[in-house]
Amino acid sequence: MRALLIGSAMIPLAIGIARAEPVDGPAAAAAPAPRGNASITGTISQAGSGDYLDGASVSIPALGLATAADRAGRFTLAGIPAGTHDVVVRYVGFPDARRSVTVTDAAVVLDVAMTIETSADGDEIVVSGSRPIAESEAAALQIQRTSPSLVSVIASDSIGRLPDQNVAQAVSRLPGVGVQRDQGQARYITLRGSPINWTTLSFDGINVVSPEGRDARFDSIPSAIASQIIVRKAVTPDMTGETIAGNVDIITRSAFDYPGLKVQAKGGLGHVELGKKTEYEGSLVVSDRFDTGIGEFGIVSSASLYRRGMVTDNFETDFEAVDRDLRPGYETRNWARETENKLYRLTRKNYSLSSRLDWRPAPGHKLFAETIYSAFEDDEQRNNYIFDLDDQQSRTPNGTAACTVNARPASGTTGYADVCTGNTPLLGTVYGIDLNSNFTVRKYKQSVFTNTLGGDHELGDWKVAWRGNYTRSIDDRSQPAQLNYDSPSFGTNGANAANRLTVGYDLTDPQLAKVQLYRTIRNADGSFSRGDRVTAIEDFPRTLSRLRSLKAQDVTEAYTAKLDISREASVFGASTILAAGVRYDDRTKTSNEYLLDLSTPAQFAAAGIATNYSAIAKPGGFQGEIPLGYTFQYFDRDKVLGLVDQAKAVGSYVRSDANFYDVGEKVYSAYAMATATTGWGSIIGGARVEHIRNDARAFSIGTVGTGAAATTVTTPIDVKSSQTLVYPSLHLNWDVDDRMKARLSFNTGAARPDYDQLRPNLSYNDANATISGGNPDAKPEKAKGVDLYVEYYTMPRGFLSIGAYYKDVTDVLFDSTQTFGRTTLNTGGVDRSGYLYSTIVNGGSGYIMGIEGAIQQQLEPFTADLGLPEWMGGFGVQLNATINKSRAETPGTAALPSRKVPLPGASDAIYNLIAYYEKYGFSARVSYQNRSAWLDAIGGTDTIGGVVRGIDGGDFYWAKDNELDASVRYAINNNVEIYGDFANLLNGPGRRYAGSSAYTIEHETFGRRYTGGVRVTF
Repeated sequence: MRALLIGSAMIPLAIGIARAEPVDGPAAAAAPAPRGNASITGTISQAGSGDYLDGASVSIPALGLATAADRAGRFTLAGIPAGTHDVVVRYVGFPDARRSVTVTDAAVVLDVAMTIETSADGDEIVVSGSRPIAESEAAALQIQRTSPSLVSVIASDSIGRLPDQNVAQAVSRLPGVGVQRDQGQARYITLRGSPINWTTLSFDGINVVSPEGRDARFDSIPSAIASQIIVRKAVTPDMTGETIAGNVDIITRSAFDYPGLKVQAKGGLGHVELGKKTEYEGSLVVSDRFDTGIGEFGIVSSASLYRRGMVTDNFETDFEAVDRDLRPGYETRNWARETENKLYRLTRKNYSLSSRLDWRPAPGHKLFAETIYSAFEDDEQRNNYIFDLDDQQSRTPNGTAACTVNARPASGTTGYADVCTGNTPLLGTVYGIDLNSNFTVRKYKQSVFTNTLGGDHELGDWKVAWRGNYTRSIDDRSQPAQLNYDSPSFGTNGANAANRLTVGYDLTDPQLAKVQLYRTIRNADGSFSRGDRVTAIEDFPRTLSRLRSLKAQDVTEAYTAKLDISREASVFGASTILAAGVRYDDRTKTSNEYLLDLSTPAQFAAAGIATNYSAIAKPGGFQGEIPLGYTFQYFDRDKVLGLVDQAKAVGSYVRSDANFYDVGEKVYSAYAMATATTGWGSIIGGARVEHIRNDARAFSIGTVGTGAAATTVTTPIDVKSSQTLVYPSLHLNWDVDDRMKARLSFNTGAARPDYDQLRPNLSYNDANATISGGNPDAKPEKAKGVDLYVEYYTMPRGFLSIGAYYKDVTDVLFDSTQTFGRTTLNTGGVDRSGYLYSTIVNGGSGYIMGIEGAIQQQLEPFTADLGLPEWMGGFGVQLNATINKSRAETPGTAALPSRKVPLPGASDAIYNLIAYYEKYGFSARVSYQNRSAWLDAIGGTDTIGGVVRGIDGGDFYWAKDNELDASVRYAINNNVEIYGDFANLLNGPGRRYAGSSAYTIEHETFGRRYTGGVRVTF
């Protein structure tokens, strides 16, 4: 990584070595000539295939005029004086095309078909063959190169495929992009190491609220719907202000992207190593365009499905500082209060359907309608075994003097957090504890249904674009069943301990938590000893203690209307596009939960529900590979759901007012900006103003009084708020020459609190003097940033860049506990303003800064000069790295002062190393991704034994994440390709820890995956 950054910093040297052509780009252009009334319009395409070259640069260097072709290959150069002019067309991967064009006062048509190379006698040669990596690289670099702001791009190749199954995995290979995974599947995106809520998601420029809220999920978006993915790292005024780190814009397919009929199909079958499960995938895209008497129509439709069966190898441990542990050294001890295994059987599905209709009723006018439905489903069955080590914590001796080790604990105590028995936080034995067994059936689904109407119109010198969008996002968190089984009670001084477990725990290996299970012996003096080893967990008696069925759904409805107007003008001699726009967003998120809950023997008897586990068990052993230290039986899904049906005879689903909320958000925004193009580059400047109104409804749920006299009070709450934010920005792009570009950006943005964080739910308990809930007064995290990047484009598809960035952030959001400080809940003569309030609050200021480098190059242009055989030209690399430093001030109180921690979700280093080979219709790629550890959440802090320390072992971190994938492709002909994908080859864990890396709180692996299939295109 160090070598990568040093190499990127040596760009000036590379320029001197690599330049092979004279400079005739913008830096060498003559002063702009007087503007005329003529224009040149046309289409830029690839010879042979006819594919349009999106972003191709078209210029008249002598006049200082330049433009870029749109996604349909179309361009217009206006304001040209009469005469003969040399037009230069550039596109990454192609030699420059030069045409001499004579214009008068009318429009001239110029269509250019770009070719790969020219023969010795000047004849054009069209090279055919499948070069998916080269084609996608060229398309991405061309868009990136001509962009007026800092972007990174993933683009489809000539047959319209993106390199990965879902958007999150595809984007993760770009510079500065990291991912956060869920059970081995890339889900969230972090840009340049920043928190995931700083990155927004949009479809064709329309921001979409994820089913989870502002933490945009990308794993539910299949790549089949996208022709490009543009990662915008520098915020411009025409982008919504709720972006700090950047925006991931999914550019969907249009029929006008292709010259005619296009059909693409893919089908694959695979094997998941862990659990010996099966996965399969398929997609279909059909596109065509039609000339009619009322204009040209185009329609494109797509469908995709990815289904994967899997199991997991899991262990989790929760640590705590124990207030009764006062022996010497207690200040640094954090004990395992419970260790557990969550053993999943999963079926995951991603699928999508989309259609888009485009209509060009007349030149310069286009209308379209688009609908997209994408969904992620997780059908889950989970056996969860929790060894409750601190079940009898109150019995732990609380002496303060050093003691002689005696393996047998004191009478009536279990040995938990007792160094006198020889136990340590990571190794020891605890006697007579509770085994909590939880068995869950979960039917989880997240979906996005987005619909857009829009139009683009050229009205003389004016351009008008309008959009209307309706999006419905659903987060269905339903759990059809959860059954809890518990061991018999401890009894007076452990009278029933013989029917409970004794657990030998060994947590010294952060990669494997080990437990051994034993019978418990109660000695005559009331102390405990270890009995015979037990391996079958069903040998310990457990009884059904609770049956729940949850119907839970969060629904977000969003309406967006936007209008953008632009006009080209001459300002101080520079060709300038003046643009302005207005936008209205109306979003409402509603959360409802309905719970069926049985928890007494009388209820189970009335429903005829058997309370022993054998009633739901099924034959068959563990399908994973982790050494558990015990055997168990999975449960039968149908039997469990049958018990829920029986429960409905005596119970009903009741709405949970404590978890209900309805949060509305209206955003009125407007912007104005100018883009000035000069002989040396361009300047973009402007500002955006947003007025935000929030209206949040929920309930406060209070437990008033104590003991038998305690009652529950439910009170509706409605909170309204508003604020106005202004976001100025300035972007300068210097075209040093036709290969080198320098970018300097000053930008601002804000990350507003999520909808569930703004909910006014409040639950209070008079006995504990505590309050918990949302915080409708939470303020946005506001940022001011600067970016400085240098990009160099080598021929034919090489790219080097080095950049630095800094963002200053205020009002950083943290989960925290502090004094309530308000009189809102003062009822019945009780003052609750001094209660402890657990919620999300704004901390102090913070920052994130870093450097980013990228190198992309294929060996092919250098084989002749280096004396290498032609076949070696197929080797290439894509390397990028980001190094960060971040700090933020946590919320502080008089008792617990503020401290500085890394920004939550911010990694110190992210890098991607990709090597590939592509030639003769064969392509192969190996990709390694690495993201360093990052802070997940700050831990709770309290005074324990007179010492201020973390009550849960410290702050929570995700350990570093690394991933190795590989893929191979072979084009049998221009229409048929076979492929193989190999994912998660390192089988690395998803691991979290508390405080120190030695204290693992979650460790989960998912197995390698292998898929093969065929693609067909015509």
